[in-house]
Amino acid sequence: MVRKTTTPIVDVTIPYQGMKKQVINKEVSWLSFNDRVLQEAADPRVPLFERIKFLGIFSSNLDEFFRVRVAQLQRLVPLGRKAKRFTGGYNPKKVLNLIQDRVQQQHVLFDDIYQQILRSLAQHRIFIVNERQLNDRQTAFVRAYFRREVRRKLIPLMIDQVDKFPELRDESIYLAVLLARADKSKAPQYAVIELPSTVPRFLILPQIGHDKYVIILDDVIRFNLDDVFSAFGYDDYQAYTVKLTRDAELELDDDLWRSFTKKMAKSLKQRREGNPVRLVYDADIPADLLAILKENLQINEDDTLVAGARYHNFRDFMKFPNFGIDGERYKPIRTLPHRHVPEDGRLFNAVKQRDILMHYPYQSFDYVIDFLRESAIDPDVLSIKITIYRAARDSSVMNALINAAKNGKRVVVVLELRARFDEEANIDWGNRLQDEGVKVIFGVPGLKVHSKLLMVTRQEKDRLVRYAIIGTGNYNEDTARIYSDHSLFTADRRLTGEVNKVFEFYERNYKLTTFKHLLVSPFDMRKKFVKLIQTEINSARTGRNAYILLKLNNLVDTELVQKLYEASQAGVKVRLIVRSMFALKVGLSELSENIEAYSIVDKFLEHSRIYVFCNADNPKYYLSSADLMRRNLDRRVEVTAPVYDPDIQKELQRFLDIQFADNVKSRVLNERLDNTIRDGDVGHAVRAQWDIYDYLAQLNAPGLVEHD
Repeated sequence: MVRKTTTPIVDVTIPYQGMKKQVINKEVSWLSFNDRVLQEAADPRVPLFERIKFLGIFSSNLDEFFRVRVAQLQRLVPLGRKAKRFTGGYNPKKVLNLIQDRVQQQHVLFDDIYQQILRSLAQHRIFIVNERQLNDRQTAFVRAYFRREVRRKLIPLMIDQVDKFPELRDESIYLAVLLARADKSKAPQYAVIELPSTVPRFLILPQIGHDKYVIILDDVIRFNLDDVFSAFGYDDYQAYTVKLTRDAELELDDDLWRSFTKKMAKSLKQRREGNPVRLVYDADIPADLLAILKENLQINEDDTLVAGARYHNFRDFMKFPNFGIDGERYKPIRTLPHRHVPEDGRLFNAVKQRDILMHYPYQSFDYVIDFLRESAIDPDVLSIKITIYRAARDSSVMNALINAAKNGKRVVVVLELRARFDEEANIDWGNRLQDEGVKVIFGVPGLKVHSKLLMVTRQEKDRLVRYAIIGTGNYNEDTARIYSDHSLFTADRRLTGEVNKVFEFYERNYKLTTFKHLLVSPFDMRKKFVKLIQTEINSARTGRNAYILLKLNNLVDTELVQKLYEASQAGVKVRLIVRSMFALKVGLSELSENIEAYSIVDKFLEHSRIYVFCNADNPKYYLSSADLMRRNLDRRVEVTAPVYDPDIQKELQRFLDIQFADNVKSRVLNERLDNTIRDGDVGHAVRAQWDIYDYLAQLNAPGLVEHD
């Protein structure tokens, strides 16, 4: 067990300025979320190699932020005032300026934290060295490694000798190289080298006594530049790391369904050549070399220029070697069994008897895979239908579906090709599934399919019985190990009948229907959420108990933010746990004084969406695939499912009670976006992810408690 403490974590935030409206701009609020990730990297109580990983997560998050959100803002700038309706009333140019300022501040903080981590590594006798710090033995080792593993994978491009400046690829790292002679007898030249992605970023060097050494690939190449450019007659080489971020938006015409995979493949190629949105460069780069890069990359004043330190692409640090040091990583938890699933793992009988709620990663995603495998070989199973947004690289889910098709089951996979940054993987899976006889539906025209549904139809005596899994997260066994999500296994005909209706819509888009139990976007989810909030408002106005509990990833939909303000003004108690983007301003007199909001960043990524409404003390509980964003409510197919089982309602309430009590990893969400740790009033330290594990262990496996 980790010693629990309420000692505030290191303050690495700077309050945000320049926001005067009733809603916080969603991009600015997202940067505040990434501040919370940076706080974890700064926190000395977090195991050292986990802190390094959080630096990598911060860097990866920021890359995607620029590729998607900043790129979108840049596309809105030419619209002028009309753009404000897409940005919560904010001028996109001003938002870009806020982002530029904040990102520069974050880079300074990031570099400070990195230096702190280097000092902590040194306490463990681990040293990251550069090309100037190698001894003779390490020199020979690096030379031999370079010639054996790296040299043949480098393709230097001489800027002065090419007709067209090379298209620097998004997500790649480059060295901009200055070639010169010390005696200045020859004019300098410039070159660009892409770091090969097939070579590990970190090279462990020969140990000296008890001291362990690592060199970064950038410096391996720097050390061998004389080898790379030996034919050019230079003796002085300087290399500076640069990274370009491009607009990741796919350009797709309206005729999506004619040779869609071909169109998607073409668009993915265009993405790699998208407009630049950010250039990160070594702050020591000579001005003339930077000017050449800016001119040839067509970087203008609207793009973000970030003067960074020597190394970029810190997402690679998520794979930093840990040298087998004990106690400096979170220990893997032992996944808990579910009390209602028999030891033989057979799920049909268990689910027929009662609804079952799975809590990931505390319980194993293998239950889903076992359910699919059981379905694949069960002679009474007629069909399996599933929605796939993001699949694991080597997906047991997909393999089970293929096996089911081979066994004669009708298998239908609704595969969303436009799952951002997973498009190519989904195209590959789609082709493979079709080759194996699976019916693949490539989404819905004009909408993204983001629902998390699985349905199995079984012949039982003289009737068809449907079983469903309704989830908050993807059917992805990789992310299920690190994302906190929920799945509801059910044979309740009120739910399975309507899940079947959703799949009928996927197969026949012209067939629209109504839903009594499920909330389905874009059809009725927005309207029903508004109605649920209005019910609480009516209760509060008549003096009855009224509250709303929401746990979600993003809350930025303007209409629902205003509706929550209305609820607060009526006296409804609103409690929120929001992981990332959060547009609502909390605690403002006569507007939001009855609203409190928190965000938890810890070992696991909080990903589940849970919605609870008091409903005159007969609470309604929902699990959802949807956040409260315009895209989820209006432009995606999402499903929110009511939870009818009283025992599962109690589980969800206990889950939320623990989350709301967290005073170790829970940050207060406020107008200042300063991410202070919540000062809880429970009288002792509560770390939600740890305490939820303990609760589930006592519920499902008494006596088993095993985590850090």
